[in-house]
Amino acid sequence: MQNKTYVPSLKGVEKKWYVVDAEGQILGRLASRIATILMGKHKNIYTPFFDVGDYVIVINAEKVQVTGKKLDQKLYRRHSGYPGGFKEETLRSLLARKPEEVIRRAVWGMIPHHRLGRRLIRKLKVYRGPSHPHAAQNPIPLPMGE
Repeated sequence: MQNKTYVPSLKGVEKKWYVVDAEGQILGRLASRIATILMGKHKNIYTPFFDVGDYVIVINAEKVQVTGKKLDQKLYRRHSGYPGGFKEETLRSLLARKPEEVIRRAVWGMIPHHRLGRRLIRKLKVYRGPSHPHAAQNPIPLPMGE
């Protein structure tokens, strides 16, 4: 006799709000922890095809750290779709220009790249400075030691 697969009811899933201070955090390790929370892998009701994850607010995005020579060697590439529309910039210049995008792209690389992944990435809120407009959600600090 086969065991039945447990499928959680989406009505009973409680969504929490976490706040993370990126100051002094290593980019990849921070993104990995955030992706785990967004997908809901930290919960015992985790199901790969349901959105059971929580919301994450990242503050002080411009103060994130990287190891090695990544500031000058890591490249971010994009293409506008037009001839000659290829753009390339280093991590150092993107961090100076738009630090929110650095964290968003790092987390996007660690979640599924399909319809559910696009829903998950919308639950990530990244801000350059120490303040955020989500105080009404009563976010709790995310323990980074786990």
